[in-house]
Amino acid sequence: MRNQLFIDGKFVDALDGATIEVLNPHDNSLITRVAEAKAADVDLAVDAAARAFPRWSAMAAADRGRLLLKLADRIEEEADELALLEAIDTGHPIRDARNIDVMRTAACYRYFGGMADKFQGSVIPVEAGFLNYVQRVPIGVVGQIVPWNFPLMFTGWKLGPALAAGNTVVIKPSEITPLSTLRIAELTAEVGFPAGVVNVVVGYGETAGQHLAEHPGVGKISFTGSTAIGRRVVEASKGNLKRVQLELGGKGANIVFEDANIKAAVNGSAWAIFHNQGQACIAGSRLIIHERVADEFLDQFIGLAASIRLGDPLNPETEMGPLTSTIHRDRVLSYVEIAREEGGEVLLGGKAPSDPALAKGCYVEPTIVRAKASDRAAQEEVFGPFVTVTTFKDDAEALAIANCTEYGLGSGLWTSNLSRAHSMAASIRAGMVWVNSYKRVNPGSPFGGTGQSGYGREMGFEAMNDYTEAKSIWVNVDAQVPPHFQR
Repeated sequence: MRNQLFIDGKFVDALDGATIEVLNPHDNSLITRVAEAKAADVDLAVDAAARAFPRWSAMAAADRGRLLLKLADRIEEEADELALLEAIDTGHPIRDARNIDVMRTAACYRYFGGMADKFQGSVIPVEAGFLNYVQRVPIGVVGQIVPWNFPLMFTGWKLGPALAAGNTVVIKPSEITPLSTLRIAELTAEVGFPAGVVNVVVGYGETAGQHLAEHPGVGKISFTGSTAIGRRVVEASKGNLKRVQLELGGKGANIVFEDANIKAAVNGSAWAIFHNQGQACIAGSRLIIHERVADEFLDQFIGLAASIRLGDPLNPETEMGPLTSTIHRDRVLSYVEIAREEGGEVLLGGKAPSDPALAKGCYVEPTIVRAKASDRAAQEEVFGPFVTVTTFKDDAEALAIANCTEYGLGSGLWTSNLSRAHSMAASIRAGMVWVNSYKRVNPGSPFGGTGQSGYGREMGFEAMNDYTEAKSIWVNVDAQVPPHFQR
């Protein structure tokens, strides 16, 4: 596995030789040590990206697209290796890493590879005699900061549109989970991306991440992570007024109405919160259930959650692996005590599993807590297999509960009433709403939030817009423009 920085088409050590330990969350054993980038290393990467930008941006869009399509093919060819890296590094169950993460990643590069030569400008009808057209031009060097929960997939979400649009990139994966991003960098070189187009600097947020966000040679910073760090990114970006795109925290409302298909809602709600151990910004972490069906729903939901198979991510039978770090596991478990202190009732879980084989790892049982909508456990992002349960009497109360947090990323609702579905979807304050499903994503569909969940969008045409600038060009074709100053 690659464990160096990737700068200007080559793997290199950090300038000062520093390294970071990368641990396996299943048992906290050492996987490898990766080079630790600091400010001077980031400078080298930005310089390499700046040198590569003129050639890359001038390349025919179809040629950029072909390279992205080749990358998608190579990802599928290396699916087993990439899934293995993701499983040992993040704790994703191998079956999910192979069948979901890798496939979604390849699909993302393929989508933007196909879009590269189809992303068009426009012609504006202005006054007679003038041609006015708008080009979408790349920003230049883009900085991208990837979180630790879905590193392979989120690397694709950021690299795909940025490269298709003609930008060059310096990407900083989390120091906790850098391995799949480094392998992707290696694959870009193998399929023919010019040196400097993609650069990877592994480092800590307060050093490498901060310097990347502040760097005057970076025209845009794209950050996925916590709301608190997102605010720091905005502050760091002000020096050269760089563009900023933020995909931040979430506290997804998942509403079950009295006319819902209960079996479908139970299964969909379990996927919404327990997939990837709940480590997803869009997780349906607040179950809001109509009081008429609450008992029936919870009986089935608790039974299903209790049956989820925890275990070694490399076991194909495992349905839920460990959280990605010991620090994060302890943070998730702290919310169990917070909930109890506020009068919440733990209906399931709330602790590490008793299986001795999992004792060294970062495991937490599926946890279900009955809580008030105003409780901290129902307001703050826990980012684990932890869901709160609140009941409601009518649609107005359900909507009020759904909209009572500072976040606005993803949400879902379950109903057989089409009129209610459209009305509620329009009224819920969120960037994404799923009706009778949850956590569906597609490279063509914009992904992002409102409020304290950030701004800007990943994926789709919106992502391409966010990685380009609009340039308006006026051409006097045959207009007779009288002189303003008569002489």
